[in-house]
Amino acid sequence: MFVSRVPQGPPGPRARTGTRRDALRALCASALALAVVPVVAAVWPRREAGDEVSSFDETYRGRRLRGTKTGAGADHRDHLAHVLRAPGDGRWHVTVDGRPLHLMRRADGTYLSMVDHYRSYPTPLEAARAAVDELGPGRRLTVAGGGGGGRGVHA
Repeated sequence: MFVSRVPQGPPGPRARTGTRRDALRALCASALALAVVPVVAAVWPRREAGDEVSSFDETYRGRRLRGTKTGAGADHRDHLAHVLRAPGDGRWHVTVDGRPLHLMRRADGTYLSMVDHYRSYPTPLEAARAAVDELGPGRRLTVAGGGGGGRGVHA
């Protein structure tokens, strides 16, 4: 049998002090974290609505993607849409190889394309890239009256 030189006795008040001390440390650490989190959140860089680019022009998988953001004004006949539009919000004119790709803006600020209207994308550029991916290498956007059967823009 192994005998220890350290006396083992029943836990006294000193043993309880250790658990109180640990609880106090945990409480102080939590309070410090609660004090630091708002400061870190305030200085953390975030994307503002004004950070969005107003145009793009790139080649993606051999396709020419162009997009420009038009002015914030809606059609002058549609006064309600103009009133409800957020300040600085404009419409995008996006083309893939010179053919228009119609985008819709969702209420959460993301975009849907007419090629893939089941998924939304954070930017018009990402929606255009996804449309190119969906079209594949052999297909192009068709325009109404230009071989699309008169039914608008289709993949």
